Amino acid sequence: MKHNYAKVIVKGSPISKSNFKLFNINGRAILPFNSGKYHDRYALYEEEIAYAARLQNPGIVFSEALIAILKVYYKSPKRHPDTNNITKSIFDGIEKSGLIINDAQIRRIIIEEFYDKENPRFELELFAESIYSIDYKIIKKEIEDTPIEYSPPPNRRSKIALPSKACKSSSDKSDENVFHCEICNKIIKKSDCITANKGKMLICKNCFKNLF
Repeated sequence: MKHNYAKVIVKGSPISKSNFKLFNINGRAILPFNSGKYHDRYALYEEEIAYAARLQNPGIVFSEALIAILKVYYKSPKRHPDTNNITKSIFDGIEKSGLIINDAQIRRIIIEEFYDKENPRFELELFAESIYSIDYKIIKKEIEDTPIEYSPPPNRRSKIALPSKACKSSSDKSDENVFHCEICNKIIKKSDCITANKGKMLICKNCFKNLF
């Protein structure tokens, strides 16, 4: 029997797929493991998604192109992962479940962000593209809502502030390459630190060692 629809609901606050990487002094990218940090949760989250997808859709395997409607419900509008990055974790878990063969099958996707303090979750619907099509339109509101404003992320603010005098020690005022470690906030020279998160963060060697 050919299946043309499936739905997956996974409760709990969604976790985004991190692109966090550290670079050693030779410029080689490395990813921490068994660090006890947030990074270790990705694999477990993917396993949780895979289990839920298979339990909720027994016997269904999609091999054709798909349309996806993803609704993500966060606890709060103020603090949550980047919704665009969440899709990687979700579809890696869905692929691991066997519900789809490859996440490249998702050719059309709509992502919506909602808030539910009591029941954070994501809801994913998959539609076979040979059976279904998708249509959408943008409608101007008759009454405007209060805008949801966003601020630059902390690491970007820190990066902008790095060259300022506040980032330099009194003994190194003439040195333009003196910065703060993003973790311990100690003053360090750029030549003596490790870059992380695609060069957006600077970490001293002691903090770097504590990640492993």
